[in-house]
Amino acid sequence: MAAEQWTIDELICTCIARQVEDGDVLAQGIATPLVAAGYLLAWHTYASEIYFASAIGQTLCRSGAPLGLANVEALWLGQAMVSVGFVQAAADLLPRIKPKEFFRPGQVDQSGNFNNIAFGKDFAHPRMRMPGTGGIPDVTVFMDNIYLYVPRHTRVTFVRELDFLSGLGHHTIRRRGAGPKYLISDLGAFDYKNGKMRLVSVHPGIEVERVKAKTGFEIEIEEPVQITEPPSTEDLKLLRDSIDPLGIRKLELMSGHNRRVALRKILQAEAFQ
Repeated sequence: MAAEQWTIDELICTCIARQVEDGDVLAQGIATPLVAAGYLLAWHTYASEIYFASAIGQTLCRSGAPLGLANVEALWLGQAMVSVGFVQAAADLLPRIKPKEFFRPGQVDQSGNFNNIAFGKDFAHPRMRMPGTGGIPDVTVFMDNIYLYVPRHTRVTFVRELDFLSGLGHHTIRRRGAGPKYLISDLGAFDYKNGKMRLVSVHPGIEVERVKAKTGFEIEIEEPVQITEPPSTEDLKLLRDSIDPLGIRKLELMSGHNRRVALRKILQAEAFQ
């Protein structure tokens, strides 16, 4: 049964969880709490046989670590079956275990190619530098299970042309692997049928025209467009009480002053756990 009261971060986490299949190897990047919470939600409910490949310490685990800020590295390392170096993880481990991973693009085009390098085409003097690519250029050339998530759906992120290409989508130069299969944003859910981003559901209260207006390119639409199923009462209880009682997942939808305030509150609360 769907719960009446939920927030958009909880809906995104639930949609991420629905893309997990029991037995998956799930790769998790750094500073991606929405993804971590979604993975843990799947693990707590129906996917008890998944593996977690975490960029925090480059570890492979069978059980998930609860979300945290100051202590999360120790939790992941403490549960690790194996820990390897970053280069070994990207070049040796991940190509063999063929994980499923959600990436958060700074820019993404119609074909699912994405940019995490910088805004602005002058690399020496960009408008803004982003966190960087990590192992994204290495792994997206061979991965078959690429998924994307965008907490704030705007024309800044969904662009006709990337400033830089760091993550390979459904690109003409691709020889191995596959482009993204799925994208979830705060407005709707999309797939990549025929290699192009296609709207398959809008979240409750969102109109298709709003999705179009917030996207910098023409999107294909699956007719009839469905309404995204909200989180269940069980989903919400797990997210709020067991997986992320500190609300770390909400940081991905915040910026500026509100984010700084939330960070301080989370760190203070975590110190007294």
